[in-house]
Amino acid sequence: MESAWLVLLAVVVGVVAGVTFTLMVVHSLRIGRRAKDLVSQQVPPGIGDVLLAFDAAGLVIDPSNTVMLASPSAVSMGLVQDRMLVHDPVRDVIEKVRRNGETVTETLTLSRGPFGDESLHVRATVAPVGVRYLVVLVEDQTESLRLEDVRRDFMANISHELKTPIGAIGLLSEALVSAADDPEQVQRFAMRLTSESDRLRDITHDIIELSRLQAVDVLRAPKPVDVDYIVTSAIEQNHVLAANRHIEVAHGGSKKARVFGDEALLLAAVANLVSNAIQYSPDNSRVGVGVRKEAGVVEIAVTDQGVGIAEDELSRVFERFYRVDPARSRVTGGTGLGLSIVKHVVQNHGGEVRVWSRPGRGSTFTIRIPEASESRAAALGLEKT
Repeated sequence: MESAWLVLLAVVVGVVAGVTFTLMVVHSLRIGRRAKDLVSQQVPPGIGDVLLAFDAAGLVIDPSNTVMLASPSAVSMGLVQDRMLVHDPVRDVIEKVRRNGETVTETLTLSRGPFGDESLHVRATVAPVGVRYLVVLVEDQTESLRLEDVRRDFMANISHELKTPIGAIGLLSEALVSAADDPEQVQRFAMRLTSESDRLRDITHDIIELSRLQAVDVLRAPKPVDVDYIVTSAIEQNHVLAANRHIEVAHGGSKKARVFGDEALLLAAVANLVSNAIQYSPDNSRVGVGVRKEAGVVEIAVTDQGVGIAEDELSRVFERFYRVDPARSRVTGGTGLGLSIVKHVVQNHGGEVRVWSRPGRGSTFTIRIPEASESRAAALGLEKT
């Protein structure tokens, strides 16, 4: 009888324990659902649509600084990679907001590409959303600041550069009238007048091109560009110039390299370097153009056997209107804007241009641009290559 009671007691205890365990499981699941609901409520529905409504690049960041949402412009600006923030200055602003719990707006300077000295100047605003997440809005002010710089020094530069050909045209026109009865003099003055007119045209063209490069971000609509085609076309454009000077332009052969960008602008940049190399090389010499790929970077190098550049002038060769040899520039018809155009084209493609030179030994100008790849395509918001 006693054993029966013990069995019954054991059954009751087992039932009670089972019921208790079941209630605990149910309670735990309910807590889990509530926690899940709470988390989901902390990121307001439709926040992705809100980010797209802003002109600025938009991001939603969780407590571990993982990017939960990113607008296409944020990706194209290179702010995020593999769901992580790329730039330390942005992370620093985020930490300020986490400490203070208040919205913070700061002006930042961010690197534009994986190498080079080109930077993005942005206005970043970080604000809390709920108790866990932060919204980051980044407005790119780079182009507006560049345009302001151009406006500031445009008058000083251009008034000096245009004064010479305009003055020469006026004087030659007067001389042409005075020499109307001398056919030989008329022909001589007419040729000089044509030369100064061409120079004025070239300066105007280069000024317009440089202003366009400084006011427009070419990578807003990048496309795959065949580097071998660019190099071949640049050499072909300068074929007559090289032939007249008996200069051989040697090309290292096909490398099957591609980059993302604007084909016409890249062609103009490389053609400009080839033209400079020919103009500053002695007759019957050689200019080399080579392409190579290394560690995700495409390099285009143009080497001449010309007069070279002094070390103290290397840092200035890319300045607008700067000429290493003003007298030679007048003979060759240079405007002083060619290398500045090259620099801005390359920087707009997220790259850099380097120069090596020694007086009497020639110069080498090297364009370095990120190679077209699936990771580069993703960073620019493009389809896979």
